[in-house]
Amino acid sequence: MNPILECRGLSKKYENFYALSNLNLTLERGQIVGLLGPNGSGKSTLIKLINGLLTPSSGEILINGMAPGVESKKIVSYLPERSYLNSWMKVKDVIRYFDDFYENFSAEKAYDMLSHLNIDPAARLRSLSKGTKEKVQLLLVMSRSADLYILDEPIGGVDPAARDYILNTIITNYSEDATVLLSTHLIADIEKILDRVIFLQNGTLIRNETVDDIRTNSRKSVDALFREVFRC
Repeated sequence: MNPILECRGLSKKYENFYALSNLNLTLERGQIVGLLGPNGSGKSTLIKLINGLLTPSSGEILINGMAPGVESKKIVSYLPERSYLNSWMKVKDVIRYFDDFYENFSAEKAYDMLSHLNIDPAARLRSLSKGTKEKVQLLLVMSRSADLYILDEPIGGVDPAARDYILNTIITNYSEDATVLLSTHLIADIEKILDRVIFLQNGTLIRNETVDDIRTNSRKSVDALFREVFRC
């Protein structure tokens, strides 16, 4: 079985600036991976390359052995940092749209999560708070049976009381053969669900370790190690 993600000498250059430089990375299936780094480290660039929103300047990126494109998008479920849903739509309309568009989408699962979050399916998106809209976006993403989930700041606008439910949603709604790549600044909040972490700095990979190895070898939490490495 192919690794879910392979980056080989992957670089993205803007004029004289490398947003990502010679990245070599392989992610196997069945894990939750934290994509961590300060602003400008290359996290967003990598996410956009995975989703085919940018093209590499050099090197290659493969999702399940495929270059990003129509076929790879069938197995990648992506939660962008910013909302992309039309505010005039009702929640149930968005669910119907996803159900029509994605073969691997489960409307039943989406409605079940709506019920747990006490979100009215008949509500229009423009009537919802920022945090509730983000919950809707996340449940749409996690209602797909994907091979790779890309979550960009999934709990950034969610109130602390709902974070545990959101994290539990992530844990329980991906299969053992799938991988979750999660980018966030709220490391202490998500550390408990991570299996592995990737540290990026100035477009370069500086750390790729399991959380267990970090705790054993560094005798630190991921959050503490991050603050030490990046002097936060």
